Amino acid sequence: MCAHVLVAEDDEMQAELIRRSLLAEGHTATVVHDGRAALDAARRTAPDLVVLDLMLPVIDGFGVCRVLRRDADIPVVMLTARSAEDDVLLGLELGADDYMTKPYSPRELMARIRTVLRRSGRGVDAGPREDPVVRAGDLAVDPVRHEVHCDGTPVECTPAEFEILLAMAAEPERVFSRRQLLEVTRGTDRASTERAVDVHIMNLRRKIEADPRRPARLLTVFGVGYKLSGGRG
Repeated sequence: MCAHVLVAEDDEMQAELIRRSLLAEGHTATVVHDGRAALDAARRTAPDLVVLDLMLPVIDGFGVCRVLRRDADIPVVMLTARSAEDDVLLGLELGADDYMTKPYSPRELMARIRTVLRRSGRGVDAGPREDPVVRAGDLAVDPVRHEVHCDGTPVECTPAEFEILLAMAAEPERVFSRRQLLEVTRGTDRASTERAVDVHIMNLRRKIEADPRRPARLLTVFGVGYKLSGGRG
């Protein structure tokens, strides 16, 4: 089943992870970062489903959902860090088809999207329209096969390590704080702490660096966090 999904998420890292996960499922995606842009994109692209963050700037997710339900019958999956019962009920009363609170597992989100699309009868059978493999230099992360290759050599990763590499490879040279990387792993390891991120990085260096003590790919930015070099190691 292939669908076009509109992703309205103001966190650019989360939006990119969702986009890549959708591509891996064979869908196409349009990504926007505020509520007004979401409404404009919905009118322009007529998506099969909207993944809608509640805490959007300009117009929040509740406002976007109200307009979508007034103007069209587009399935909506709401995402939010707010888990209060009143928020959940309001989202569902406004017509959201499903509701997930952060942190969430990207795999669970894709499963929810499949269910909503199947229930709504939207989407068509098709193969992937874009290569989902994320590349940064000689590192390749494949979210479809859940495989990592470094300079052509397979690399065995834990689920948390894989999610960290996927996020960093999607934005090479971007500096990620420990807290940001922790959020990436929460879907696979909810017991993690920021210090656990350091352990994941240390283990990844053992797997992808020629000399883990002098990393050339997975670099420390002192006082900030880590980044993945886009060049060869």
